Amino acid sequence: MAAASNLLSEDQFLCSICLDVFTDPVAIPCGHNFCKNCITEHWNTSDRCQCPMCKKVFNTRPELHVNTFISEMVVHSEQQVSKPGEVPCDVCTGTKLKALKSCLVCLASYCETHLEPHLTASRLKRHQLIEPVENLEDRMCTKHDKPLELFCKTDKTCVCMLCPVLDHKTHEFVPLKEEYEGKKAELGKTEAEIQQMIQKRRLKIQEIKHSVDLSEEDADREIAEGVQVFTALKESVKIGQANLINTIKEKQKTTEKQAEAFIKELEQEISELKKRWTEVEQLSRSEDHLHLLQSFQSMKAAPPTKDWTEVSVPPSYEGIVRRAVAQLEETLSKEMKKLLEDELKRVQRYAVDVTLDPDTAHPMLILSDDGKQVNHGDVRKNVPNNPERFSNCVSVLGKQSFSSGRFYFEVQVKRKTKWNLGVARESINRKGRITLRPQNGYWTIWLTNGKEYEALDVPSVLLSLKSQPQKVGVFVDYEEGLVSFYDVDAAALIYSFTGCCFTEKLLPYFGPELNEGGENSAPLIISPVRVIK
Repeated sequence: MAAASNLLSEDQFLCSICLDVFTDPVAIPCGHNFCKNCITEHWNTSDRCQCPMCKKVFNTRPELHVNTFISEMVVHSEQQVSKPGEVPCDVCTGTKLKALKSCLVCLASYCETHLEPHLTASRLKRHQLIEPVENLEDRMCTKHDKPLELFCKTDKTCVCMLCPVLDHKTHEFVPLKEEYEGKKAELGKTEAEIQQMIQKRRLKIQEIKHSVDLSEEDADREIAEGVQVFTALKESVKIGQANLINTIKEKQKTTEKQAEAFIKELEQEISELKKRWTEVEQLSRSEDHLHLLQSFQSMKAAPPTKDWTEVSVPPSYEGIVRRAVAQLEETLSKEMKKLLEDELKRVQRYAVDVTLDPDTAHPMLILSDDGKQVNHGDVRKNVPNNPERFSNCVSVLGKQSFSSGRFYFEVQVKRKTKWNLGVARESINRKGRITLRPQNGYWTIWLTNGKEYEALDVPSVLLSLKSQPQKVGVFVDYEEGLVSFYDVDAAALIYSFTGCCFTEKLLPYFGPELNEGGENSAPLIISPVRVIK
């Protein structure tokens, strides 16, 4: 098929009606070929049925048959036509076919047909053929007009065979192929590294998407819990309000009934007093001495009336609203406690295994072998004064560092009168006098004098706690910029640093404080996290 195609000119693949490459080529009885649609439309618009080429007239319209040979040749030709991005044959006129090879001697590219002399002629066989490329001039040395066949490792450039003799005498050269293999190996390594980077980023995308899904789940759960809590609170407020109104109305009814009883009694006494007043008035007008004296004695024997001086019906609503609000506050307190318990359970899911780093410990601190306990000793140990070690501040850091996500750990502070806990930046100053404040890279709380709790924020915040924590939980949300402290046993929030901006690794921070003659000898103990019931 390829040999046959070489015998045909490009014009023989064109329809003489549309002047384009054949589409469904058909042959008519005179031997000429046309596109099926072209000859059909031509005959439909013509008075006579004749060949457009030789003008042969047919009495009846011939039956059209596909010319399979031409059709196959067209398909083969179309497969050979140069497409965008492919190197075209420099010899082809009209439709450019795809080049199969480029010649570094001729500085030209050839299709299958026009390449044949390079494959058969002995003179041309000596030419150097390469895979088809554009801009062949760029592959020739501009100084010596020779192919670029060597690589100068000194100048990092491609040169011809004459360059080492004339221009690069003392330089190091290797064949292009050798340098090509080396660079190809480097590219392969780079390609693998890029693929690895792509894979890491794809995994990161999946991780971020998963985080978004988890965030959405958390948001839905928080909304549901929030709606539930506020619905309960609204119901409590509604019930409390109804109870308050009912209580006041009942008191008002009681007051009205009491007033009505007093009024009825007073009216009855008024009626009796009126009768007596009438008797007194009548008696006082009597001119009969004997009658007045006898009647006066009987009047004094009449039953005395009630003393109404201290009787009153004062409103008695004092404290009703306050007691109703106190009841609501108690309900809210219960809901808050439940919310804090749920919150603590959630942050405990981010528990990490923390151990103490002896390379950071102050020389007078004693660390347990398992790295879980620390307390102040009375003797300064002879340890290396490395940059990581605290020199004045009686403190130690955790081995583990965190630069993203969330983490949580718990520390037992039982029987201690002084301590400080929290997290610190990796770059904190560990020598000399240290001030524990966020601007210096410390987010901590502490206990002093056995009873005074303080958050070392800016400014410091005195903490009023209902009970003394025996175990303190520390939770950090790196991206949120949050550091929270919890009383684990009471499931209560102690304090939260919010709006923090973390830009480097964070490490757990422990300060057991001085021994104080044994009064503060109990150790700080990193405890395993047990979710509260």
